[in-house]
Amino acid sequence: MQKYFLIAIAFITFSCKTTRTISSKAPLFDSSLVFEPGGPYASMRIPALVITKKGTLLAFCEGRIGTASDWADMDMIMKRSTDGGKTWQPNVIIAPKVSGQPTSNATPIVDKDGTIHLLYQRDYAKAYYTFSKDDGQTWSEATDITYAFDAFKPEYNWSVLAPGPGHAIQMTNGRLLAAVWMANPTKTTPRRAHAPSCIATIYSDDLGKTWKRGAIVSDNSPEFKNPSETMPMQLKDGRVMLNIRNVTEIHRRGVSYSPDGISGWTKPVFDEELFEPICMATIIRFGQDLLFINPDSKDTAKGNRRNLTVKVSSDEGQTWPLQKVLNPGASGYSDVAVGPDGTVYCLYETNAGTGFNYSMVLKRFNREWISKKD
Repeated sequence: MQKYFLIAIAFITFSCKTTRTISSKAPLFDSSLVFEPGGPYASMRIPALVITKKGTLLAFCEGRIGTASDWADMDMIMKRSTDGGKTWQPNVIIAPKVSGQPTSNATPIVDKDGTIHLLYQRDYAKAYYTFSKDDGQTWSEATDITYAFDAFKPEYNWSVLAPGPGHAIQMTNGRLLAAVWMANPTKTTPRRAHAPSCIATIYSDDLGKTWKRGAIVSDNSPEFKNPSETMPMQLKDGRVMLNIRNVTEIHRRGVSYSPDGISGWTKPVFDEELFEPICMATIIRFGQDLLFINPDSKDTAKGNRRNLTVKVSSDEGQTWPLQKVLNPGASGYSDVAVGPDGTVYCLYETNAGTGFNYSMVLKRFNREWISKKD
C-alpha cells in the first residue's frame, strides 16, 4: 500500500510540475512610441506612468515648446491606453503653458478606490494638485498646494520646489505620499538653480483634500551632495524606503528609511549595486520583489545616460542579483507601472540623434523575459 501511495504522490507532483510548465507565460518584450516631438513641441521630457484600477495606462510628460531647454514654455500632456500600451489616444493637455513658467514634474498616485491624484509644479515656485474620478478622462480644477512647501520655510528657506517626478504611492494605511525636493541657491547662482538642494516628503491623510510636510530627509553635505529627484517605496514590513538621486562622487543611488514615510528618516547610505549616472530613476513593487530601472551607464562614457537597465531584488532592496538591459542606447528619465498579470510597462526618454530633442518609448516585458538567458 505504501508503495502505491508513493507512486501516486510522485505522479501528482510530476503532473503539477508539467501543468506549471505548460501554463507558464512566454517571454514578452516589445516597444511602442508614445510621445514624439512635432508641431509646437521640440522635445518630450520627464515621464510619469501609472496603471489605473480599470487597467488603463496613463502616460504623462512635458511638451517643451519651441526649444528643448529646461526653461522652455511647456504643456503638461497625458495620453491614455486602454489596450496595454499597444495603441494610445491623442494628447490631452492637463496643465497648459503659462509663458515664462515651465510646467513639469508630473507625480501621479492611483489610490485604492481608483481615484488618480496628480501633483506638479510651475516655475519651480508653485505646486498644484488635481484628480480624476473617471479613469483619467476628465480632471478637477487644479488647486494650489504650495502651502505644504511653505511649511518648510522656517527650517529651509527654499526658492525652488518640485515633487517627484514619476509615480508616488498610497501607503497601506491610506496615506498619499510623494517625495519632493527643494533648492536654496546662493545669491551668486541663477534664480532657479537646482543646487544646493534637499529632499523631503509631503503627504495627505484625507485623500488629497489637504497636504502637509514631512521631515527633511537629507540636506546637501560633503558626504551626500545635492539630493534631488527621489521615489518612495513601501516595504513589506510597512517602512518606506526612498531611492535618491544625488551628485556625490561615488556615483551610487542613495537610500533612506522611515517607519511612516514622514518622520524618523535614517541617514542616507549608498546602494553599491545601483549606479548613479545623475539621473531620475524609478522603483516599484513587482509581485513579492522590487524592480528598479535607470541608465546603468557605469561602463560607458562618463556622464552618458545610456544602457537603460531593469534590476530585480527578492530581499526588499538589499541586493539586486537579477538584471537585464532594456535599451543599450541613449536613455534618460523613466517611470514604471506593473499590471495585475505581471506585465511591466516602462516609459522612458530616448534620443537617436544629438541634443535634447527626446521622444518617449514604452517597453513592455514580463518576468519570463527578465529571467530568460540571452
